[in-house]
Amino acid sequence: MTITASSFRTDLPEFANTTTYPDSMVNFWLGVAANWIDPAIWSTMADFGTELFVAHFISGGAVNIATAAAGGVVGATQGIMSSKGVGPVSVGYDVGAITMADAGQWNATKYGIQFYQLSRMFGSGGMQL
Repeated sequence: MTITASSFRTDLPEFANTTTYPDSMVNFWLGVAANWIDPAIWSTMADFGTELFVAHFISGGAVNIATAAAGGVVGATQGIMSSKGVGPVSVGYDVGAITMADAGQWNATKYGIQFYQLSRMFGSGGMQL
């Protein structure tokens, strides 16, 4: 099966909003994924790997679009929240429990973590040096 924007949205309905995740964005990343994911290596998991790859990058793209709309700096990086306090309320996350060593930017989304884990199992790359 070849992944299309429509089949991507069917499989991952959290990306159904075409205003937040326009077809042009999905199609762009589908094209990029085609250069990363070798069906000869990924076999029957190639479509799933493609969808995870696209989901990872369009999640970041949506953040950039929202940031630009609010007048912010597009493309600025921000680490995973480890603590924050506002008045008497504070929050912290144990990022070590969900991040993968050497996964770099793939740790920024749950889709990236899944993609990175699968890519390591298939031996097809995804390494940060």
